[in-house]
Amino acid sequence: MIRVKRTVRRNAVTTMAIALATLCGSIAASAQTTISDVTHLKGRRVNTLTGYGLVVGLNGSGDGGKYAPSIRAMVAMLAKFNIPVAVDELGKSKNVALVWVDVTLPDNGVREGDQVDVKLSAVGEAKSLMGGRLVTTPLQGPGLDAIFAFAQGAVRVTDPKNEPTTGTVLNGAVMEEDIVHNYINELGQITLVVEDVHASHALASVIEQTINEDVSEIGQIRRIAMAQGPKNVLVQIPTEYFRNPVGFIGRIEGLEMLMPRGESRIVINRRTETISIGANVEIAPTVIVHEGMTITTATPTPTPTEDDPRIDVERAVGIGTTGTGGTKLRELVRRLNLLNVPAKDIIEIIENLYANGQIRGKLVVRD
Repeated sequence: MIRVKRTVRRNAVTTMAIALATLCGSIAASAQTTISDVTHLKGRRVNTLTGYGLVVGLNGSGDGGKYAPSIRAMVAMLAKFNIPVAVDELGKSKNVALVWVDVTLPDNGVREGDQVDVKLSAVGEAKSLMGGRLVTTPLQGPGLDAIFAFAQGAVRVTDPKNEPTTGTVLNGAVMEEDIVHNYINELGQITLVVEDVHASHALASVIEQTINEDVSEIGQIRRIAMAQGPKNVLVQIPTEYFRNPVGFIGRIEGLEMLMPRGESRIVINRRTETISIGANVEIAPTVIVHEGMTITTATPTPTPTEDDPRIDVERAVGIGTTGTGGTKLRELVRRLNLLNVPAKDIIEIIENLYANGQIRGKLVVRD
């Protein structure tokens, strides 16, 4: 039994909400989990296109004539339209800004003519991109040896107060080339990559068994899938599917499977003060003494007044243990939350319990 006690005086409580989510908890036989829920195909990846461009039409919030790079870029742009302008002639211009342009392409690839959102960041002395418009800008891939798209359009500044020099152009980039990923190697094989949060030898083995059972006949085991560690399962595409590999891949990804018991895990984000706790995480029998758990009133008791009345609240909560002598960590956190214990104190308690070996699970801390 763990007993939590707190004595509270007026204004001593900070209201707090703790986010509890199940991460890699005990997943019983669940026929609704498919292979695609926990894996992705090797070869699926995001690609980034980049370039430098000019945002024009700013209301005096641009780089200004003293920032030579943007002025030179504008002179070069005007020269393409046979408009000769000297650098010193644009010395007072404040309606243009030099920007870094980048586009993140979908992880399943894109086709010519597809439109993608564009992100902009000022690189000069511009104070704001509000009201500006991106001039047609070529976008290149990592090697900077080919143009894959052109971007242009009205700039949208989503946070003008805190981030006035960054913005987006919705559907601002139009693809000029196809970017198609190849998921099948030269031997006619695909690789299923288990997502990091699920990666384990047990799960890879279950995926292998599920696929092999699906393609096998009664009394005949057909082994086309082979687990290659906790993250990869190699699958040979059967010869009868060579002409339609997409149909086979879709069939494999849609196979329902029984998830093995997952890793008991606690994930703490110190910056946002959120805590995610797996359903199976337990703590051993222990006694918790923490500075944030007990707050006493002053002695001698001050004389209460109308503006400062004395309010004493004393609460105690018992938490039942499991048959093995431990208790669920998420239950302890829930009770502490009911007692309005601040999130930073709960995080400190969990970290101390883990450091002392009292928690049965894995702790992941993110700053």
